[in-house]
Amino acid sequence: MDELEGQLHQLIKEACKAMPGSSDRQKKLTKIIRLIQKSGKIWRSSSPYYEDALQQTWLHLCRNFHVFDPERGNVTTWLNVHLQWRLKDYWSIEQQQKAWMHGEMIDVPAAVEPPPMLPTVKQWVEANDELRVIHIHGHPEVNCQVLILRRLPPETNWKTLATEFNISVSTLSSFYQRKCLPLLRKFGESQGYL
Repeated sequence: MDELEGQLHQLIKEACKAMPGSSDRQKKLTKIIRLIQKSGKIWRSSSPYYEDALQQTWLHLCRNFHVFDPERGNVTTWLNVHLQWRLKDYWSIEQQQKAWMHGEMIDVPAAVEPPPMLPTVKQWVEANDELRVIHIHGHPEVNCQVLILRRLPPETNWKTLATEFNISVSTLSSFYQRKCLPLLRKFGESQGYL
């Protein structure tokens, strides 16, 4: 662990001990943010949503520092993962709004660079037999495990999946939103990614 991460871990410990809402806790959190900003280790992007995503990331730190687990990685990595997910969220929303305004059903492509936690997520999906059990009614071959793997970067678009499985895009997409995404989110939260 480098010196910066050591300082950040120590400050997080101290912030956890300070009374919620106290000026001492606020000072520790401000110091953490300033140290990270000064270090230059926070991920940069030319995205028009960058500042909004960065603000959400600082809020995430202030609201969730007490659940940060130093055994799982660095503070800066934890925040950079969160920042990249928020940027992808903004981009996805914009693409969906554009499509909606034009009356189109589109697939939102993956970010150019896959997030750094992708191998861990993929390993979890492949090893999780429970995901195989949850499937579209009458189609056991179209289960959460298959769909999550196919939708991880580089994503297979819905149209291709609909043709391959002979199931409508709306049925696939709806099943994914209702059944697969909550499980994926739960795993992401358990790992500190979200």
